[in-house]
Amino acid sequence: MTTEQKIDPVLVSVLQRRFKSITEEMGLTLLRTTRSPILNEARDFVTGLYDAKGRMLEQTEYIPVLAFALQPVCEHIIDYFGDDIADGDVIIHNDVFSHGNQNADVAIFKPIFWEDELIAWSACKGHQADIGGAVAGGYNPEAREVWQEALRIPAVKIYEKGKRRRDVWDLIFANVRYDVVQEDIKAQIGGCVVGERGVKALFERYGTDILLRHVGHLFTSTERIIRKEIEAIPDGIYKGQSTAYYDGVRDGSEMLINLAVTIRGDEVTFDFTGSSPQTPGFVNAPFAATASAVMLTFLMLINPDIPHNDGLHRPLKIINPVGSFLNAAYPAATTFGNSITGPTSDAIFRAFADALPGMVSAGWNRSLNFVIVGKDPRHEMRHYVDILFLALKGGSGATQNADGFDHIGLINCAGGLQDQDYEMFEIQDPHLLLKHEFLGGSAGIGKWRGGYGTECEFIIQGEDITGIAFGDGLEDGAHAFGLFGGKNGSGNELAIEYPDGTICQPQTKEVVRDIPTGSIYRQRAGGGGGFGNPFERAPELVAKDVRAELISPKQARINYGVAIDPVTFAVDIDATTKLRDLSP
Repeated sequence: MTTEQKIDPVLVSVLQRRFKSITEEMGLTLLRTTRSPILNEARDFVTGLYDAKGRMLEQTEYIPVLAFALQPVCEHIIDYFGDDIADGDVIIHNDVFSHGNQNADVAIFKPIFWEDELIAWSACKGHQADIGGAVAGGYNPEAREVWQEALRIPAVKIYEKGKRRRDVWDLIFANVRYDVVQEDIKAQIGGCVVGERGVKALFERYGTDILLRHVGHLFTSTERIIRKEIEAIPDGIYKGQSTAYYDGVRDGSEMLINLAVTIRGDEVTFDFTGSSPQTPGFVNAPFAATASAVMLTFLMLINPDIPHNDGLHRPLKIINPVGSFLNAAYPAATTFGNSITGPTSDAIFRAFADALPGMVSAGWNRSLNFVIVGKDPRHEMRHYVDILFLALKGGSGATQNADGFDHIGLINCAGGLQDQDYEMFEIQDPHLLLKHEFLGGSAGIGKWRGGYGTECEFIIQGEDITGIAFGDGLEDGAHAFGLFGGKNGSGNELAIEYPDGTICQPQTKEVVRDIPTGSIYRQRAGGGGGFGNPFERAPELVAKDVRAELISPKQARINYGVAIDPVTFAVDIDATTKLRDLSP
C-alpha cells in the first residue's frame, strides 16, 4: 500500500484546523495575561507552531506585519543550537541581523518533546513596551545604528531543562527600562506552554507516525492550492513602484521601492532590485520585515482561506539585495522597517493592477504613528507606554465591488477595528479622550470609495512625557492612491497644543521631549484611495454618506454628480442624470 493510500484526507483537514485552534488558544492566553496595551488591546503579536525542522505547521497573526516573522527565526535557532536543545528549554530572540523583523518584537520559542524526541516548536512574538536603546518605548528616530535602538538579543536560553537561568534573565532585563516587559515575556512563555500542551495531546491521540505523515500531506496540499492560485495569474513581468518619504536625517529625502513581479507557471518571484540604498537613519527594513510585507499583501490577492503552513512559501521567491533600505546591512538602524509595509504594499498593488484588477486594492492610508511614554500620576508615577493605535485609524483602499474599510488603521497593523477600547484607553493611560470620530471628506472618491479616516483628540495628563513620531504620512505624495479613475484619500495631520497655546507640529520622524501636562493631542488619520469612476457610484450610496454627514450635498454634486435634497436626503434622479451627462 502506498503512502498516498494511507493518508486520510479528513484527518488532514482536522489536523490543520486543530493546529489553527491551538495557535488561537495561545493568542487568547496573551490577550488575557499580558499587561501592556500594545499587546492586550492592540494585539501586536503572533502565535505559531513549527515542526522539528522549523517548518510552519500553522500560525495566527493578530497583527499582519508579524505574519511570517517567526519561521525564519525558528530555523536559525535550530541551526544555532544544533543538538543542544532539551525538554524544558525556553529561548528568547529579537535580533534583526539573525532573521528578526524588529528589535521591539521579541520572540519566545519552546521546543516540544515527545518520547524523548524533538517533535515541534511553540512560539510567540510580541511588541514590547521597551527594549533598551537610547529612547524609551522602542522607537528612536535619532538612531544611526542598531545599538542606539535596542538591546540586541540573539538566540539565548532563558530557561534550561525547565530551570530559569537567573543570570541571563537579569542581564537582559537590567537593560530594559520597564518591569512590565518582564511580565509580558512571562505571558509569552505561558502562551508557548499552551501550544506545547496542544501539540502533545495530538501526538498522544494519533501517534508519531500517523501525525507526521499527515502533516507532510498537509504541506503538499497547501502547496498545490497556492500553485493553482499563481497559475491562474497570466504569465508575465509586472512592475510597480512607490515612495517612502523622509529618512529622518535629510530633509526632503525620498526612498524608491522598485518592484518587478514575475509570474511563470505556478511560481512567483518578487524582485526589489533597483530600490533605494539603505538610509543613514532608522528608515530601513531587515529582510524579514520586507518578506512579511510581501506575504501579507500577496495573500490579500489570492484565496484568503489557504492554510498558513510551510507549503505556502514553496512557490514564492523574494530577491532583495543586501544594502537596500528594504534589506539593510549590519549595523544599520531598522526600527522603521515594519512601517515600510505601507509603501511596499503600494508597489505590489500597482504591480498587480493589470493582472488582477478584480483583487487589488487602492492605496491604504500611510502611516503616522506617535508613541507616548511617561509616568502616570494616578498610580504612583508608574511608567506607561502607548503607541496610540486609537489615533492612527485611517481608511483602507477600495477594491472592485467594495468600499474601503473605515477606521481600520495601517495595512501592517490592522489587528482589529475595535482597538483601542475607549474606556481601556483612559484606564491604562492618564489621558482624557475628547473626540474620536470619522473624518468627513477623507475617503478617496470612486465608484467604490476609500475607507474614512478618523479624527482623534485627547488631553495628556501624564508626567515626564516624551512623544516619538514615526511615519511618512504628512508629505504631499504620501496620500493613499486611487485606482482606475478613483481619487486619492486625504492626508494625515498631527499637532499638539501646549497649555500656553503653543502649537507643536512634529516632523514624521522626531522625538518630542518634555510635553507638558494638560497638552491637547490632535491627530487626523487620512482616508483610503477610491476605485473606479466616481460618476458611476450608486446614488443611494452617496446619499447615505450625505445623511451621515461624511460628505456635504455640495461635495456629492461636485465629486459624484449626484443631486441630493439637503433636508430629506432624497436623490433627485433627473438632476443627477443631467449632472452625469455633463461629466467629462
